[in-house]
Amino acid sequence: MRILGIDSAIPEASVAIIKNGEIIVEAIQGKVGQFGVHHGGHAIGNLAETLLPLIQSILDRAQSTIKDLAAIGLSIGPGSFTGLRIGLATAKGLAYGTDLPLIGISTLHAHAARVKDFDGVIGAMLDARRGEVYVALFRRQGETLARLTADAVLPIRTAIELLQISQRDAELPLLLIGDGAQAHERQLNAALGDASRIVAGGDYASAAAEVARLAGERVVAGSVDNLGALAPVYLRLSEAKTKRKFLP
Repeated sequence: MRILGIDSAIPEASVAIIKNGEIIVEAIQGKVGQFGVHHGGHAIGNLAETLLPLIQSILDRAQSTIKDLAAIGLSIGPGSFTGLRIGLATAKGLAYGTDLPLIGISTLHAHAARVKDFDGVIGAMLDARRGEVYVALFRRQGETLARLTADAVLPIRTAIELLQISQRDAELPLLLIGDGAQAHERQLNAALGDASRIVAGGDYASAAAEVARLAGERVVAGSVDNLGALAPVYLRLSEAKTKRKFLP
């Protein structure tokens, strides 16, 4: 069973194909993926032009076509408003054209699932700008990854308080992953101390690979999304909508 995974929620977009839970190939924009191919770096604004070629590049490397896939997994947010819209439009176009099921996966869940070599609390944290982060906490115990909190957008100070509470209550080591943790690394380290660490994620599989894996689990469980109703999870209004809300 081959699953295509797409993550366009962050500027470093990625795509991957897994077969029976194992990565066949992955590609990360601007980088050479550990398991896959290189594709030139592109800003998120050019993603509409580059996402389909990136997908085609990994299909070619896997010696597959879109018709060989069992399903498509897509990170549906939170994350970049533009990236999420482009990813959803692309994934829906592929799904409608092939009758493939499309499964939406939390971007934060996918990032937390990248971490395999750690037992404790994993905080997935993406940069939401304006001094805020998208954050969710998970508990990794062996092969099991359990969600502890819902996806949320929080000021970094409030997110730190959430992490401190988790440290106190769980009494477990804490690992943070995502560009939000990197953007606020100094503040996080000062508040959380040696009991936590921040990882860049370069040693792990791409978020797209984990999107594909999580989507595969849902396919096996018979839990797929309604294609027409699937929508991005933004958690907050876009900047344009915020401005309109307060304009006379």
